[in-house]
Amino acid sequence: QVQLVESGGGLVQAGGSLRLSCAASGLTFSRLAMGWFRQAPGKEREFVAAITQSGGATSYLDSLKGRFTIFRDNAKNTVYLQMNSLKPEDTAVYYCSAKYAAFVGLTWVTIKDYDYWGQGTQVTVSS
Repeated sequence: QVQLVESGGGLVQAGGSLRLSCAASGLTFSRLAMGWFRQAPGKEREFVAAITQSGGATSYLDSLKGRFTIFRDNAKNTVYLQMNSLKPEDTAVYYCSAKYAAFVGLTWVTIKDYDYWGQGTQVTVSS
């Protein structure tokens, strides 16, 4: 069983930055493909970013390219989401997700792809 614990959320002004962290335990981290999703009030959960087991490939929601960066440190069993130039519309609960994938080197971009989820961390961007 995989446990995922997010941290790093908070309140930030528009234009600011935050770095979210997700610490994983329970399975060999380097065998997990990882992702970040978010859910704003009244909206469905949406894909934000994904990364392969090695960190060699990433995928992003098109509208976030250039502002958000996903990366991982397999030695620390942690995946990160660096968020820059934040906008009020980025306000949401951000969730970390993990997939024990048989295929190496793929990124996974839909909710149903993932097997494990964190509890979420709130990000609020004020205007």
